Amino acid sequence: MSIRQYRPRDRNRRGLSSKQFLILTSLIVLSIFLQILYPLVHGGLLRATTIAFIYSGAAAMLFHALFSYGPKYLFLYFAITFLFSLGLEEIGSRTGWPFGTYEYSSSLGLQIFKVPLVVPFAWLMMAHPILVISRKITQHWVFLVGGAGLMIWDLFVDPLMVASGRWTWNFDGAHVPLEPSIPLSNCAGWLLGGMALIAILHQVLPKERRKVGASRTAVDLFLLWTVFSGSVGNIFFFDTPGVALIGGIPFTILLFTYFFKSRLGRPDQF
Repeated sequence: MSIRQYRPRDRNRRGLSSKQFLILTSLIVLSIFLQILYPLVHGGLLRATTIAFIYSGAAAMLFHALFSYGPKYLFLYFAITFLFSLGLEEIGSRTGWPFGTYEYSSSLGLQIFKVPLVVPFAWLMMAHPILVISRKITQHWVFLVGGAGLMIWDLFVDPLMVASGRWTWNFDGAHVPLEPSIPLSNCAGWLLGGMALIAILHQVLPKERRKVGASRTAVDLFLLWTVFSGSVGNIFFFDTPGVALIGGIPFTILLFTYFFKSRLGRPDQF
């Protein structure tokens, strides 16, 4: 009789090469630095910081997707998310469905039709980490958890962008609790759009990570920083504690559930 030592597959992976680690770490650090800089600058520098943060954050998550899941995942993820978000934002900005009536300013740079190019990259920045944690939290309701995650994240983003003039809303109906500048329809639009996107990504994208590649550490750090900076920033720098409350509490619950499942769930689950 022989005794074989059990090694959970999730813990038996080799990590990144030194070059890959440097690329991913540098992009994460840059995106965090730009978020720290955000409440300290104004005018043109604030505009540049906003755009640079989104592109650097998107690049970090795209490289994580490549290093963790491979080229096929990266290609499909980029194509589906970019085209889906661009199409949805184009429909939304022209018709008012599903988010409500809004208009982008020219301060976000190059536009494709009526949508700034940076906007689909914001979707690219968040859809991958939200998909990763949603797959870990649940096997059967990934689309619902993922859609809720994207909606919660937007609760942090939208008030800041409205306050800085990146886009404007035109509405006279119900608004987000504790945030009168954002229509409640925007939450419904993000939940609906987020569920649709995550459902497509979950069905199409590979679920198994590469044996040699990135762990979920970059995703964990990026999302932890998102909830921390969103909560602290709105309380101490932007004088909008209501935004910190409605965004911070559900985002914290989402991450707590994810870390709980990561600790106690099946080690080979995504």
